[in-house]
Amino acid sequence: MQDTPFLDQVESSDSEAPAPRVKRLHVRTYGCQMNVYDSERMSEAMGADGYELTDDIADADMVVLNTCHIREKAAEKVYSDLGRIRKLKEERTSQGKETRIAVAGCVAQAEGAEIIRRAPVVDLVVGPQSYHRLPELMARSRAENRQIVDTEFPEDDKFSALPERKPMRGAIRSRTAFLTVQEGCDKFCTFCVVPYTRGVEFSRPVAAILEEAKKLASAGVREITLLGQNVNAYHGDALDGGTASLADLLNRLSDIDGLERLRYTTSHPRDMTDDLIAVHRDNSKVMPYLHLPFQAGSDGILAAMNRKHTGAEYREIVARIRNARPDLALSTDIIVGFPGETDADFEATLQMVRDVTYAQAYSFKYSSRPGTPASTMEGQIPEDVKVQRLADLQNLLNEQQLAFNASCVGRTMPVLFERPGKLNGQVIGRSPWLQSVLVESAVDRLGHICDVEITHGGPNSLIGQIVAP
Repeated sequence: MQDTPFLDQVESSDSEAPAPRVKRLHVRTYGCQMNVYDSERMSEAMGADGYELTDDIADADMVVLNTCHIREKAAEKVYSDLGRIRKLKEERTSQGKETRIAVAGCVAQAEGAEIIRRAPVVDLVVGPQSYHRLPELMARSRAENRQIVDTEFPEDDKFSALPERKPMRGAIRSRTAFLTVQEGCDKFCTFCVVPYTRGVEFSRPVAAILEEAKKLASAGVREITLLGQNVNAYHGDALDGGTASLADLLNRLSDIDGLERLRYTTSHPRDMTDDLIAVHRDNSKVMPYLHLPFQAGSDGILAAMNRKHTGAEYREIVARIRNARPDLALSTDIIVGFPGETDADFEATLQMVRDVTYAQAYSFKYSSRPGTPASTMEGQIPEDVKVQRLADLQNLLNEQQLAFNASCVGRTMPVLFERPGKLNGQVIGRSPWLQSVLVESAVDRLGHICDVEITHGGPNSLIGQIVAP
């Protein structure tokens, strides 16, 4: 992109060239934690090309929409946002300013050239496996004055092609960070688009992950969450030439100086191996919190979903985990209204929630994804039935979350403080169980882990006071 000088710069001498205008990048992220990580890496890639991040989309020379295809009507939301961005681009063009627009992520992968057809304002469509080429592709689009669609699954490793992690404003969280270690999924659940948008399972080598984690720690990160669509199926190249499991990787990461906390998400019940469960028991840096989706409580619905586990098997896995780490808290994903779900099937889901109990949960109405087997199944559930079932489920889940938070009142727990609160004198951190914790304290606590006595437990957060050392 051609640089233009600031309009209000002071007059310079003949020997001084005018300072170029800094190019601005605005990235809008939809959906999952992996998209947050991908957005950070795209920002870093464009940072190496001379861009700085801006929160003000009206000030952006380049806009990237990093999209997610999991939520209902995800594509339509993207097109709606593109309609608003089109007007912004027209306004900037009338002022002599250039704005380049890229659509990335899973909607880009699923929709491809359809995005260009429906939204001609878009310059570039790039899938999640090709975003490392974002600077090159955008430069080519500009130079050749044409729109480009790149949704191939290249053979090269995009992670090795990305620039080294560097603290770019807004690109690396100062206290916590996501780190993708595994992508894709081979499970082929009948409701899920991930195998089609992210591809088959791929695990990054241990050495590359350790190098990235060390750079994050040196930049002030204290907690890392390892990401993967099926993260506990991780099987990357080990340092000794063999294959490392997620348990091996967690133990390696725990040796990094400055790194105090480790988490991982999202897990599949079938891949909760004995060595991974043992890590929860033996490694104090692995937090006592696990996201373990069960999706449905009925064996018939689980089979229709192709989940490859039964309700009894899920309960047995939970029992083994809690036996190893009694204070571990669980969260989960649940879908209601899957095709063919009867009242009895839904009751089995409610019973699973009652039996296991969850500190947090993400629950959704089933919504059809084109191209997935479930989208053509018979027995699609009426919308009003799905709405009522979701409301009943969420009432139960909210009760459990409130009860879990209330059980923390009177306890003292270590809290990693991440950011200032909305009011002066407030700071916000996370408990080992991923709860948001608010205290009255100076901002010099940010980045530190302090003992906090919990005085109040609400439905979504905790309030406490720092215990003097």
